[in-house]
Amino acid sequence: MKFVISTQELNYLVTKCMSVVPAKSTIPLLSNILVEAANDELILTATDLTVGIRCYTDAKILEEGSTTIPGKHFLNLIRELTSVNVEFSTNSNEVATLVADSSKFKINGMDRSEYPALPDISESIQIKLKQSELKEMLFSTAFAVSKEDNRFALTGVFLQIQDGMATFVGTDGKRLSRSFLPIQVDSSISGQYIVPLKAVEEIEKNLEGEEEATLYLLEDKIAVDAGHTIIITKLLSGDYPDVTKVIPEKTESVVSLHREELTTLLRQVALYTKTDTDSVRFTFSDGELKLKVDDMEKGEGDVSMPVNYHGEKLEIAFNPNFFLDVLRHTKNETVNIGLTDAFNPGLITDQEGVDPSKQSSPLFVLMPMRLKKD
Repeated sequence: MKFVISTQELNYLVTKCMSVVPAKSTIPLLSNILVEAANDELILTATDLTVGIRCYTDAKILEEGSTTIPGKHFLNLIRELTSVNVEFSTNSNEVATLVADSSKFKINGMDRSEYPALPDISESIQIKLKQSELKEMLFSTAFAVSKEDNRFALTGVFLQIQDGMATFVGTDGKRLSRSFLPIQVDSSISGQYIVPLKAVEEIEKNLEGEEEATLYLLEDKIAVDAGHTIIITKLLSGDYPDVTKVIPEKTESVVSLHREELTTLLRQVALYTKTDTDSVRFTFSDGELKLKVDDMEKGEGDVSMPVNYHGEKLEIAFNPNFFLDVLRHTKNETVNIGLTDAFNPGLITDQEGVDPSKQSSPLFVLMPMRLKKD
């Protein structure tokens, strides 16, 4: 195998692949990147046996072939090269030679025959959608996914296809995010998929602009083709909980909050919390929202802002960092929160009104925390 490629382009492709290569693996070959050259195209592949990535680019192919190269060493070397182009070649002993201007390097590779093949997706359901739309759906839900392995089904983003609508959900039991995306697909097609968080993050990173992406759906795996990159992942097993049970059907009050102002105040009072079990007291009174936190070690934070609330005083406690996460994943100048009392979840959206029966995107639910006594 022999080819010539831009050093910058090669660095870009290898960096993409390395985000999938496992940091530690009992299978040495998984630390390698599969390099293939054929038909004026260079193809790089990496996998951790759950998530796989394949990147394509044009290159000057002088001799077709394939090999596998230790990914970390390969990337570290390419990053240090200053030449515009690099020539890559291999011999029969799987030794790769890189020539960059007057410099020459050799890397010991491994035969590709034992490298795991990525799953076949030719028989899958295919859905076309804009990369920007899919990216937005994943961005607005992945942050709420559970990081605790003991809740296995919650460690991925839930995707449901039904009646021409794609529903995306992320939750860790303390907060929830749900988004809807209309899709061009036969209304008879339906399915449920739990996509591992690592795969979601890789897909999101590779989606750009308004170009079209293809979503491939199989019973136990999905894939996303974003032009010159394909990401394939196995799905998580288990039953995803019925999240409609925790989304309030209606709320007693809806309050509009200036997003930037609330973000600033929450960041201030969050300095007085230490863990995810700490909370901030939200007190809604006539025309005002007060945020208060009291910590025995750090002291006390007490801030306020004007709001359009009119009624009896309402107090509820939320984790400030979870609330900040929600605000970071909304776009509009104001957010609306639907509240009932101190014991029921807060329902948040940046759309007009808070109506969980409508397929608005995105919709967030924050579970309340126990109010501490003054």
